[in-house]
Amino acid sequence: MRISTTIFLTDETISPTLLARELEQRGFAGLYLPEHTHIPVERTTPYPAGGELPPEYGRTLDPFVALGQAAAVTTGLGLGTGITLVAQHDPIDLAKQIATLDHLSGGRFTLGIGFGWNVEEAADHGVDWRTRRELGRDRMALMRALWAAEPTAYEGDFGSVRASYAYPKPVQKPRGPVVGPRTLVGGAAGPKLFSHISEYADGWLPIGGRGLTESMPVLRSAWTEAGRDPEALQVVPYAVLPTPGKLAHYADLGIEEVVLQLPPAGETEVLRVLDDYAKYV
Repeated sequence: MRISTTIFLTDETISPTLLARELEQRGFAGLYLPEHTHIPVERTTPYPAGGELPPEYGRTLDPFVALGQAAAVTTGLGLGTGITLVAQHDPIDLAKQIATLDHLSGGRFTLGIGFGWNVEEAADHGVDWRTRRELGRDRMALMRALWAAEPTAYEGDFGSVRASYAYPKPVQKPRGPVVGPRTLVGGAAGPKLFSHISEYADGWLPIGGRGLTESMPVLRSAWTEAGRDPEALQVVPYAVLPTPGKLAHYADLGIEEVVLQLPPAGETEVLRVLDDYAKYV
């Protein structure tokens, strides 16, 4: 089982370059970074985990800039987003950012996408909360058109692009309906999410990994009904606080990668936790 990590990197934490070097030297498989462009002060949306929103949410580094630094100082470390809020981006710009990072890292990028929880943040990007999932789906389709081998036009419900020359291309070749880098969709289990995963992704990025025993057969059913290769489905539990029993359970379910949560802290604390996690690598 591959052991990756995620962390809220901020202007107050360990740096992307130092963390990436330490992860690669210690044998960790990857580094995934979250995204929040901003956190409006006048926020009425409750924090999903309950209580007060931790301060790191309003201080996150841009994940693509930070992962670009991490790519430059490593050679094999996987690089991912957990997650990119696709609906909050211009898809033409985002397609270029993703393809560039994947190209410069030699195909090491994983695009973890999601639909968010903060209504006010999304609203400042012009996102109608009720249609954010369909907007994200549409923007993924537009990006796939730009990543296609030949100039391909796209006309969707929320946006369009002319047939265009758009390089670089993501390194990984198309597989079934999926074009672009390895793509995982985050979110709570449900028919709509599993439909999206089966339509345009390589798998699921479930936060915390709870309930997988019940959810994975449902996802596998939706996946096979969509005509996808049963062996190709990837499920990657995300932001996990590990125990030996939990990881053994994931292995029994056929899971091949787990993303462990690191604290949003400075060098000393983060490296201490990495030392503790080393027994799982």
